[in-house]
Amino acid sequence: MSKIRYRDTRPEIAFRKALHSAGLKYRVNYGKERIDIAFPNLKLAIFIDGCFWHGCPLHSHIPKSNKRYWVPKLKKNLQRAKAKDLRLKKDGWKILHVWEHQLTADKISSTLKHTLTFMTTSYP
Repeated sequence: MSKIRYRDTRPEIAFRKALHSAGLKYRVNYGKERIDIAFPNLKLAIFIDGCFWHGCPLHSHIPKSNKRYWVPKLKKNLQRAKAKDLRLKKDGWKILHVWEHQLTADKISSTLKHTLTFMTTSYP
């Protein structure tokens, strides 16, 4: 488990490159909540969620071995993410979660368009 990255994952880097190509400036691992991609002026927090670790409805699964370890571990991950979202919303942040499967080469442009739409409709 020590080899598992919590930042600078492939999906994160791919999405950051797409944002950069679109001419957007952002912050990485921002603040005490470690927001994956932050737009502080807009108070917009974007989290790139791994399908396994964050319980993706399409791709998440419980490993067959050592369920006594994995079930509480994955459940705690979800609770921690919800608590983080609540703290950020309380501070006035807008939250956007992007699944790692939405950042494959063929889907990244549509995800970027969705993000840009979210940014323009959520803020004047």
